[in-house]
Amino acid sequence: MIISMADILKKAKQEHYGVAAPNVFNDKTIEAAFQTSEELKAPIILDGAGCHGIEELAYISRFYERRYPEACVALNLDHGGAYEEIMLAIRSGFSSVMVDRSELPYDENVREVKEIVKAAHAVGVSVEAELGHVGQGFEYESTRDSGLTDKKEALSFIEETGVDCLAVAVGTSHGVYKGTPHLEFELLKELSESIEIPLVLHGGSGTGDENLKKAVETGIQKVNLFTDLSAEGVVSLKSYLGVNFDHIPKDAEKGEFGNLNANLYDAIVEGTKGWKTALKHYVELFGGTDRL
Repeated sequence: MIISMADILKKAKQEHYGVAAPNVFNDKTIEAAFQTSEELKAPIILDGAGCHGIEELAYISRFYERRYPEACVALNLDHGGAYEEIMLAIRSGFSSVMVDRSELPYDENVREVKEIVKAAHAVGVSVEAELGHVGQGFEYESTRDSGLTDKKEALSFIEETGVDCLAVAVGTSHGVYKGTPHLEFELLKELSESIEIPLVLHGGSGTGDENLKKAVETGIQKVNLFTDLSAEGVVSLKSYLGVNFDHIPKDAEKGEFGNLNANLYDAIVEGTKGWKTALKHYVELFGGTDRL
């Protein structure tokens, strides 16, 4: 079933574990996430970006909600941009929206997030926002320290906006790092001990298992993942494409679709296998198994 992200993360905070939040972008990744939730008895948050089709992602997710009734997931708009985009996600059936105004001045961030919270909460949709700014990995060395979250600002921001969870900047970046990731665990500890709502870590990929495990132990409840899952999917895809299909013995009894051939559908299926394996790894790393 698809439920509020706030409910999933409140339980994670109470029981001291983290929830994996993979970026999903088609039917195969969405189904793999639902399967993982059922197989590992783990809550999972589907992060869907607007560029991948809000209405399509919602429709596909609701389809697999019926097919995998034992799964427990939230459907969250990742890095929601324009007001109209966020409203479309809410109308389409997303159970949560992330409002990204982290590059705006503090007062503007508060004003815009507060407006979204009012509309979302009216229809039972939870809201994630970001304070501080998680940048891009390719510029990590020059921008890492510029957007770290300030504790006093975070406390005021939560009180003023009423958000359900907060994405904090503690030294991670989106995408592939240029340089070695270094997390501010003391800052994270201060934030976790001071803030009552769940905390989110963007830029989980490339940060390393040891850092991510420690981040969850220190107070992170949701870890966003895209690049690492995608990379493992590409590994599986390359393995599939490396097969010499012309020399595989064919069996007439298997029919047209029973014999292994180079085709786009099977390539997507094979690539998703690596994606799913990586997702399972992170669910287990964050202590999310057997939580349903």
